[in-house]
This record gives sequence, structure tokens and C-alpha cells, in this order.
Amino acid sequence: MKEKIINFFTDVNKEMRKVTWPTKDELRESTNVVIVVCLMIAAFTYVIDMIITQVIKGLF
Repeated sequence: MKEKIINFFTDVNKEMRKVTWPTKDELRESTNVVIVVCLMIAAFTYVIDMIITQVIKGLF
């Protein structure tokens, strides 16, 4: 059991060395893209909600 645990963490260490980590600029750019897309989805959802609300109010 102890050997399996050691092998697991050894493998994790090997795999983590293969990871290509983003630079600060790449990370900043990706974060900006995520924020902008989230804001766009929120605005779209708000507009659709307002339209549906007005349609429902018009029916009753």
C-alpha cells in the first residue's frame, strides 16, 4: 500500500513537470476574455428575461 502511494505521488510529480504554465500576460488575457464573455452572457440573459416578462405581462 505504501509503495502504491509513493508511486502515485511520483507519477503526479512527473506529470506536473510536463505542464506548460501560462505566462502572466497570457493569464491576464485569458482572464479578460472570461470576464467579457460572462458579462455578455449576463446581458443577454437579462434582455431575454425582460422580453419574456413583458410578454407574460401582456398575456394577463
